[in-house]
Formats: sequence, C-alpha cells, structure tokens
Amino acid sequence: MNVTEIMAELVLQLGIIIFVVRLGGRLVKLVGVTPVLGELLAGVLIGPYALGSIALPGFPQGLFPFGEGTLAVSSELYAFATVASIILLFASGLETDLGLFLRYSVVGGVVGIGGVIFSFTLGDLVGVFLLDNASFMDPRCLFLGILSTATSVGITARILSDHKRMDSPEGVTILAAAVFDDVLGIIALAVVLGIVALITGDGGSLSAANILGIAGKALGIWLGFTAFGLIFSKKIAGFLKLFKSTFDFSVLALGMALLLAGFFEKQGLAMIIGAYVTGLSLSKTDIAQVIQERIRGLYEFFVPVFFAVMGMMVNIREIISPPVLIFGGVYTLTALAAKVVGCGGPALLLGFNFRGALRIGTGMIPRGEVALIIAGIGLSSGILDHQLFGVIILMTLITTLAAPPFLSASLNIKGAGTRKPAKGDGLTVAEWDFSSDEIADLVVDNLLKDLKAEGFYVQMMNIDEGLSQARKDDISLSITESESVVTIETANIDMPFVKTAVYEVILRLNETIKKLKESSDPKVMKEALVDTGGRTSEDILSLIHAESISLRLQGNTKEEILREMVDILANSRKLEDRSLALEDLFQREKTMSTGMQYGIALPHAKSDGVKDICVAVGIKRNGVDFESMDGEPSKIFIMVLSPKKTSGPHVQFLAAVSAVLNNDEIRQKVIEAESRFEVVSLLRKKKL
Repeated sequence: MNVTEIMAELVLQLGIIIFVVRLGGRLVKLVGVTPVLGELLAGVLIGPYALGSIALPGFPQGLFPFGEGTLAVSSELYAFATVASIILLFASGLETDLGLFLRYSVVGGVVGIGGVIFSFTLGDLVGVFLLDNASFMDPRCLFLGILSTATSVGITARILSDHKRMDSPEGVTILAAAVFDDVLGIIALAVVLGIVALITGDGGSLSAANILGIAGKALGIWLGFTAFGLIFSKKIAGFLKLFKSTFDFSVLALGMALLLAGFFEKQGLAMIIGAYVTGLSLSKTDIAQVIQERIRGLYEFFVPVFFAVMGMMVNIREIISPPVLIFGGVYTLTALAAKVVGCGGPALLLGFNFRGALRIGTGMIPRGEVALIIAGIGLSSGILDHQLFGVIILMTLITTLAAPPFLSASLNIKGAGTRKPAKGDGLTVAEWDFSSDEIADLVVDNLLKDLKAEGFYVQMMNIDEGLSQARKDDISLSITESESVVTIETANIDMPFVKTAVYEVILRLNETIKKLKESSDPKVMKEALVDTGGRTSEDILSLIHAESISLRLQGNTKEEILREMVDILANSRKLEDRSLALEDLFQREKTMSTGMQYGIALPHAKSDGVKDICVAVGIKRNGVDFESMDGEPSKIFIMVLSPKKTSGPHVQFLAAVSAVLNNDEIRQKVIEAESRFEVVSLLRKKKL
C-alpha cells in the first residue's frame, strides 16, 4: 500500500476504535466495573484474532488485519498506543501525591517493598515451574515477576472514597505503598530491559558485576533525573508559566514528557519511565492540576486507544485454551496471594492489626494500566509470546474484578485497623451550611473567582459531585459542595486564610443581594413571561410524553395538584425519590408561586429526586386556585423536574412551552383535549 492508503486505513481504524471503546466502557460501567476492562474487551472483540480479520467489501483482509512481526496490529496503530502510554504515565506522575509519599514513606515504603519482593519472586517462580527450560533469570520469567508487582490504585482509591476511608491509616498507607510499587516496578523494568539487552545483544554472560552495572546505570539515570526534576520543579514551572496561556504551558509540559521519554528509550530504559519522571517532577507545583485538566482531552482520546490496541493483541483462541487457562489461573492466584501476604505481612509489624493488614493487602491487589504497558513492551520486543501475553491479560482482568468485592468486604469488617488510635496528619476541615443549594453555588463560584484573583490555579475535579481544588505554591485547598453544605479541607496553618476568604465572599454577597432586592421586583418580571412569544424547539418539547399526561386531575388545592402531578411521574417510573422531589417542589412554591396567567401553571424544581429531566402534564377543566398572577384559576399544569448537578434544558423547556401556550387557540384545545396523544401533538408540534 502507498502512504495515502495506509493513512486512510489508519484513520478509519481510529474512528472505529473510538466508538467501540466508548461503548464498551459505558456497558461495563453499568454493572459497576471499571471502564478500562470494557475498553480492553472491546479491543479483543474487534482485533485481528476475532472480528477484525473478517473480509469485508473494500477490506479483503478485514478492518484490522494482522500486522508484521510479533505485533498483531499495524506499526502505525501501535505507534498511537505508544504515545498513549506516555500520556498515561505522564498523567500518573502528575497525580502522584508526593507529600503523601514522603509523609508515609516509612510505612508505605516497607509495605510497598514487601509487596514488590513477594510479587516479583513468586511471579518469576511461576514462570520457572511452568515454562519449559526456564531459569530464574530467563527474560520471560523476569517479565512475569515485574508484571506481578504492578498496582492499579485508581480502583482502590474509588472504593476507599465510597467508604469514606481515603484518609484512614489503611487508605493513606495503600496510596503511599502504590507509589513505591510504581517506582520500584519501573526501576525493575529498567534493570530487566538492560539484562535482556545484554543477553540478546552481544550474548554476554550475566555476572554479578554486569547485573550491578546495569542496575547502577538504571538507578543513576532514574534517580538523577528525578532529583533534578524535584529540586528544580518550581523553576521548571516558572519557565512554563512564561507562556501565559494555560493551554500553551500544559502542552509544552507534555512535550517535555515526550522528550524525556525518547531520551530514556535511547539510554536503554523504557519510554514510560521518562514520562513518569516528568509528571512526578511537576506533581508538587501549582500548575499540576491545571496541566491535568488541559491535557484531559488528549488523555480521553489516546488512552482508550491504548487499551483497545492491547486487547487487539490478545489471541482469544489461545487465551481460552487449557494450557493458558491453567497457567493464567496459577499465575493469578499467585499474584493475589503475593499482594495480600507481601503487603499485609509488613503492615502487621508496623502498628496495624489483622483487619488493617487485610485491608491493605486486598487494596494492593488490582493490576491495570502499568501492567498492560509493560506487557505490551514485552510482546513488541519479542520477549513474550502471544500465549504469555494472554496469561497476563487474564491475570489483569481477574485481579481488577476481584479487588472491589474483596476490599469492600474487608472495609465492612467493624473495628479500627490499627492497634493504637491513629493520630491526625495536620489537615483540618471547615464546613458551612447555607440552607440553600443556590446560595452554596454562589458562595463557591465567588470563592473560586477570588482564589484565581489571588494567583491560585483552580480546577473543577468533578462538576457533578461539586469537587474543586485550588493550589498556589505549597497551599492546597480541596473544596466540596454537597447540597447546601460547603466543605473545605486544607492544612491547619492555611485555615485562617480559608475562613477569611469565605467571610469576604459572604459579606460581598450580602451587599449584592440587598441591591438586587432594591432594584428588581420578581413579581413585575414574572408578568412578562407568558405575554410574548419566543423560541420553540421540537427537540426540547419532545420531553412531553403521553404516559406522563393526565386529562382529569382530581385535586382541588394547590398541594393536592402538586402531589397528583408527582404521582404521574412516579407511576411512569421517572422518579428516584418521590418524597424528595415533592419537598423540592413545595420549597420552590414557597419562594414564589409558579401560577402564571391565562390558566397556566408551570411548577418546577431542581431535585436529586430525579436522575434525568422529566415532564408531567395535567388538565383541570374547572380550574383550581394556584395563586396565579391574574388571580384566575389554573387549568393547565406542566411540571418540570431536573437533577440538581446535571446539565439539561430546564429553563429552555419552560420558555419553549410558555411560547406554545401563548396562543389562545392552543390553550383552549389543550383544555378540551379528549386524548393524551392530542395534548402531545398540540404541545410538541406547534411552531410559532
């Protein structure tokens, strides 16, 4: 094929991968499994060993034909996966909590080292016993040992967070130990790659001096660049900030990761080591969170492609063969036991009781991203064959699936995990309850603006969960908004600053609200809502469904009508919590009645009682007093409920349906309608 044909095939493959991995990730997420596994399995499904090699019109060898050499995919597609692995490890380095690493370096270090030693030794020995003519220093066995050491702490962190145990002694020990696992695993990878290069390059012998020389070179390069990066991190960040735009310096930071990755590869170390060192160097700077946010789009594009490509290289026929299943079963059981014993054992000697040690051991079980990257390196270099690659994929899948139930079960065991009460770590929390979601939103929005003005870098970590972070130099604030409650966590020494900043925001908002009351009358503004036409949209009005319409409301009071309308949605199975939805509707009506003019009422609220925006329509032909603006009874009731933290066309719907009902003829036809489908037709298809 010429270059144009190769590129055309590549872009088609990438387009297919993007859609398939997203679908796979969403499907497994529905059953509570990490999306990574869905992306990996999606790759297996469309790979050359499965559907990818089926001949199609225009694609005689399939959409994903076999690549050349040891790779099952094309070199161009594998190149994308390589770049993705660099982005993934760069992001992992940025996310490393270096302060936590240092604060719990003794306990976390011992636990991490114990896990690495046990996992590496047992993983290597599995290869010695189950592979033909294998010794402990066989490259295949060495890779099995390294792959057994990896820890994917993202899954564990989510479980700890769900159980509110992230800051527990077990939680911080697991997170710190996972950092040691990554560091030691990466160093071990560098050493093993050096040993493999010595064996396969010039056929040299593996003397103690040679191994020490390789280890010394790997450690020297790794430690040298890491020390340089950490010592001069602020100067590096200052240099990047010269480019002003957060997008510019974030992309340049990624460029640094690519440069260092290439240099490390040239020195015989893996590219991912250079990428991790770059991220680790910037992890304590005030721009770390900003870089994470700005490269998020690249991360979301490239990293799922990496997992899909890893899945494509799995020979599904071999992975389900008895030899691979037996080998994989033994290797997986060994990997599970190695972490529980290797990490839990040292924990018992460092102040944890059996419960705590069990939690730490099970929390270190899951393998994931780093294991897959190392496996890909082993396969592409010819050290691992497709059978061993399948064994590793099997181990990764099982350990990742086993970790959540095991860790959750250990966390549910009542009692502390330490022999003595745990001491605080210098962090403190302040909480404010503003009795209103809207006021809490205003306070947080203004606080974040003030922090930006103070020179802080602010990042919305999770907009749906109301979590933000703000960082400047060594000051770090974690801001959480839940309902009407705002919680801020920071170091003890920085709490006076936090309280002063919140006080200034509240003071300013008080003055603003006073001026708003003096200059604007909501009752006057409300009168104009139905008097004029406006934009309508079939897409927005499609929220009206026949099953959520009642032509004969029975209620005779405002409260009865609201309850009846909520019951319409409950009967349509559109509510998560009926009582909460009703409470939020009543609260909105207390602020000001939603009774409009011309017999129209538009009760609405934002509520956690619903998962998605939903609409109910009710007709009361003889009307009911709904405290309308013109004093007339309300006959047409259109209720809208939307989730509080999820975006949706809540106000747009209210404006659109108001525009439709501005027509006298339509209002009368809706009131006199004999079928629910007639109401749907009138409200959804009328265009002004």
